[in-house]
Amino acid sequence: MEDDPTELFVGDRGVLDADVRRVLVQLLRRRFITAERSPRQWRTLLDHQAVIESRLHDLFVRLVVDHDRGIAYKRQVRSEELDVPVLLKDDAYSRAETLVLVHLRTVFQRERGAGESSARVDADELEQTVLTYFDVASGDAAPRREIRRAVERLAREGLIEEESEDRYRITPLVEIVLSVEKLTELKAWLKDPTGTSGVEVIGDDADDPDGPESDDEAEETER
Repeated sequence: MEDDPTELFVGDRGVLDADVRRVLVQLLRRRFITAERSPRQWRTLLDHQAVIESRLHDLFVRLVVDHDRGIAYKRQVRSEELDVPVLLKDDAYSRAETLVLVHLRTVFQRERGAGESSARVDADELEQTVLTYFDVASGDAAPRREIRRAVERLAREGLIEEESEDRYRITPLVEIVLSVEKLTELKAWLKDPTGTSGVEVIGDDADDPDGPESDDEAEETER
């Protein structure tokens, strides 16, 4: 490393700056990078978008940057003409997770349609609404556990953020994961209580089930 001051470790053959490499790693590890939670990484991404896209394209992965929402995520390239090795897997939400997601997306759409800049939901309201789609003839303890686990997963993924005890802010990520078209499709699906969700997590991968992390969390991981 003394011979080449640009080396980050012994034998380093990389050409990207350390900050750019970290953003690239986070894009591969995490489902999303957001301007709100990771402003420094977001700026680095925008400043070096072309080279980051190039590295992802080498892996048959596409970068999607939503400037309006301040969200970046990855998509697996798929082609009928080309033999593309799949790096990212499609991980469908469970039925309980889908039910929670549909309610969150519905509330978000309603509040935005009413001119509100943000949307919030109470944990009890969320649980009670989703519970109506379960058969609770033999008790509601198991469904409630499923719903709470679903809420925990969506919170880890950054789709909701706990602002106070039992009250969540719904983030714009919900629009990315669940489009208006998919929301309409799922509302029809809800009429079939035995159906499977079929909602795929955008840019999911097998290695890291957690959601987006902040710049501070990324630094903690680095240390």
